[in-house]
Amino acid sequence: MSDTTPGPPRHRRRTKVGIVGAGAVGATLAYATLMRGAAQTVALFDVNAAKVRAEALDLSHGIQFVPMARVDGSDDVEVLADSDVIVFTAGAKQKPGQSRLDLAESTIGIVRSILPRLVEVAPDAVHVMVTNPVDVVTYAALRVSGLPPERLFGSGTVLDSSRLRFLLAEHTQVAAQSIHAYVVGEHGDSELPLWSSASIGSVPLLRWRGHDGASGLDAETRSRIATDVVESAYRVIEGKGATNYAIGLAAARIIEAVLNDERRILPVSSLLDDYYDISDVCLSVPAIVHAGGVGDRIEVPMTDEELTGLRASADAVRATARRFGF
Repeated sequence: MSDTTPGPPRHRRRTKVGIVGAGAVGATLAYATLMRGAAQTVALFDVNAAKVRAEALDLSHGIQFVPMARVDGSDDVEVLADSDVIVFTAGAKQKPGQSRLDLAESTIGIVRSILPRLVEVAPDAVHVMVTNPVDVVTYAALRVSGLPPERLFGSGTVLDSSRLRFLLAEHTQVAAQSIHAYVVGEHGDSELPLWSSASIGSVPLLRWRGHDGASGLDAETRSRIATDVVESAYRVIEGKGATNYAIGLAAARIIEAVLNDERRILPVSSLLDDYYDISDVCLSVPAIVHAGGVGDRIEVPMTDEELTGLRASADAVRATARRFGF
């Protein structure tokens, strides 16, 4: 007679996401992570004790309505101990009309003061930088922390690529999920869409035709869409003071790619080493994101014009990093 005694219950591996900063982006990211069921524990750290505890309590009151999880919040960095992924959202707030690069000095100072302690309390974590200017901050964070480049990267142009796909979807009347297009370079004014490799379904974007058979995406239309992608954040900031919902969802998606070892291709900002002869700068290009962090960078075919734009973007970001001693 076979033994039917049940064994010990199987438990899903406990996962923990740590979030530095309980402002608009940090709190929204915590909410998105809970709603998507990305982790069993979400921990918020902020120097404002009252703020971070209130955000954690407010989120905790809604636990009944999301996949089972726990929320912690504290002004003690130990709340992030043993996190699998730590997302850095703390930084100076971008003002209307202010470029992301203008934020660099104050935000780098915050990174210098906090990041070494994060590495101590969560030595095995993958770190994702979200605070702006993300490319310069990511480069500085690598130098400050001493972490290997695969374990610290930035959210980069994941959001910008989503904005691009949204605008293309509106123009073509096709679902955004059926549009495949990347924005690369700086997460900022020098970024550029890769039109030559973009597609809608299986149709190259440059060969897409509208309902009347005419070219649906001529050069003028593409230029207008590219400008809208760059300026959309400024319009949101002008109207409501900050961008938080879309970046919260984008960062939650990056977290899932790490925690679930998805090997998903995302245009994150990482340290480049001889990527089309571009090195020693953090810049967004499509890369494989997995449990260890950021893996191989994908050398997407580019036109000469696109390569020139990417190299110019690299020069702009590198020059800013040098200005701050990196």
